[in-house]
Amino acid sequence: MPVLRSGTARRGRIAAVGILLAFLTSLLALPGSASATETPATPARGTATMGMGVIAHDGQGGAPIGTRAAQTEGVDVSGYQGNVDWATLWGSGVRWAYTKATEGNYYTNPSFTQQYNGSYNVGMIRGAYHFATPNDSSGANQANYFVSHGGGWSRDGKTLPGVLDIEWNPYGDACYGLSAASMVAWIHDFANTYKSLTGRDVVIYTATSWWTQCTGNNSGFGATNPLWIARYASAPGALPAGWGFQTMWQYTSSGPTVGDHDKFNGALDRVQALANG
Repeated sequence: MPVLRSGTARRGRIAAVGILLAFLTSLLALPGSASATETPATPARGTATMGMGVIAHDGQGGAPIGTRAAQTEGVDVSGYQGNVDWATLWGSGVRWAYTKATEGNYYTNPSFTQQYNGSYNVGMIRGAYHFATPNDSSGANQANYFVSHGGGWSRDGKTLPGVLDIEWNPYGDACYGLSAASMVAWIHDFANTYKSLTGRDVVIYTATSWWTQCTGNNSGFGATNPLWIARYASAPGALPAGWGFQTMWQYTSSGPTVGDHDKFNGALDRVQALANG
């Protein structure tokens, strides 16, 4: 015979469930606990690193597979790494490197000298990169700032042309508040100014996802500017319009040694050819 349950007992059970839910909610509110409505803090200006926006948007995939022996290992570093042990990187097989020099028109890497000269001194072919913030100033202004603070070029066989790092904005709107047409004009302004100052076409570092969204997948740079593609997966994947191949590929933001790791699309003599212009 079934036992009849009183309304008091039912109310007691409901109250107990309510107490349990309140307890679980309080745990989520504790410091360090995740919350469904919590948003990550905006990083401090100047702290952007190559690929920061890419990994936040596209994520980190698997390690490269089937890469050719002719590809040459490289690394890119910023102020985040501080003083770098270049001898260890050389011993691991790294033969070229890029160092962040500048960001916008307001930041220079405090570790630039140790990183830029240190890589050169162990025998690497090295270059500098600029993290673009197109909402701050014109392309010409930032190209001048970059060249004035380490982004120049010399035909010494060990200095690579500068890199324009143009990717997801870590500080705000993905496309920096610019329309696709305005973004393309900004990149042309930077590239043209850089060439007028150094005699070299700047390398463009980007992700296909960002390029498609923020430039409308513009095809106007592939004939002149080498491409450094960012994709943390087993292969570079589809490239932005205008480029039939990548010159460099950043394949991970958590390499086996310090810094982001990259592969040059060719043997060491091709790295030297890019350095020599």
